[in-house]
Amino acid sequence: MLTIDLIAIQSNWLALQKIGAGAGVAGVIKANAYGLGAENVGNALYQVGCREFFFASINEALAAKKYLPCASLIYLLGGVTKGDEITIIRAGIIPVLCSVQSINDWADAKIALDSDAPCAIKINTGMTRFGVDVGEFEQLCANSKLLHIVNPLLIMSHLACADDQVHELNHLQLERFTACANLIKTVIPSIRFSLANSSGIFLGDQWHFDLLRPGAALYGINPVPGLPNPMHPVVHLSLPITQVRTLHASSGVGYSSTASLAKGARVAVVRGGYADGLHRTLGLQPEGILFGQNVKAIGRVSMDSTIFDISAIDLPDEQLVGARIEVINEQISLEYLANKNKTLGYEILTSLGSRYEREYLAGSL
Repeated sequence: MLTIDLIAIQSNWLALQKIGAGAGVAGVIKANAYGLGAENVGNALYQVGCREFFFASINEALAAKKYLPCASLIYLLGGVTKGDEITIIRAGIIPVLCSVQSINDWADAKIALDSDAPCAIKINTGMTRFGVDVGEFEQLCANSKLLHIVNPLLIMSHLACADDQVHELNHLQLERFTACANLIKTVIPSIRFSLANSSGIFLGDQWHFDLLRPGAALYGINPVPGLPNPMHPVVHLSLPITQVRTLHASSGVGYSSTASLAKGARVAVVRGGYADGLHRTLGLQPEGILFGQNVKAIGRVSMDSTIFDISAIDLPDEQLVGARIEVINEQISLEYLANKNKTLGYEILTSLGSRYEREYLAGSL
């Protein structure tokens, strides 16, 4: 059972809004809201005041037009594939343009349709991923005719090292972005700016500008590694026990017999394996909690099942079959798993498979 606490997501958004103190707060719900369900998450965020949403693909953005209220602003990250401009314009999606070529193609499409559709423009200030370079942006600002044709309503960039609050690149990116913001304001005074991702929100007011773009923090991932997590936990995952076995002799366990247990040991086979993302989510040796006691997986994780050593649990088989081993909860948190397995909270969430029965906790704050 994968339990997703929508109330916690709403609380996290409201907490970030309070920190932003005047800046708008978007919801980054790309990759199906980090695997947690973009429709459910998006509408929960809308209920508490979120009106701007970011997606990674055109299919995600087009789907969102059907389930998010019409007052929502839907942004398409990562640029526009040539030929999709007309579809995007007609759907009312706001593309984030990331290259000079895409800006020119957007202008051509708008002229062909006689459209005033808006866009956003992304600047590469140090991430060296998506975005026009600072020099290219300066040249664009010198072409006021083209700027007014493409009609940008938002200028944005992305912080590369915001989770390290003392990294020098944070200030360098801020300086570059501020210079670009001051330049384009002379051409389009009403334009808005966005720099801060989840961790960037906690760098301070200077990084906030007009719009904050949290993703990870909404879902309970700690935006300030090394410090107490200011966000509410969102995800709880438990795996049902389908079989209990007592070993009548010393035996190997799992594929390739990479582990073994002595006579008298007890194991529980749970539903959930690497096809459900457990190999990435929980590490090579998942651990869990069963009836308040810590248990560990033994042997290799299989495609559809995982085996836990439950020798320490003194309960009859009939009470154990159907019980659930908790593998993500407040104790075994996303941060704990990320540190243990040398991975990221993002990867843990997006690795969760589609086969889990999902339960959404919803209510009014």
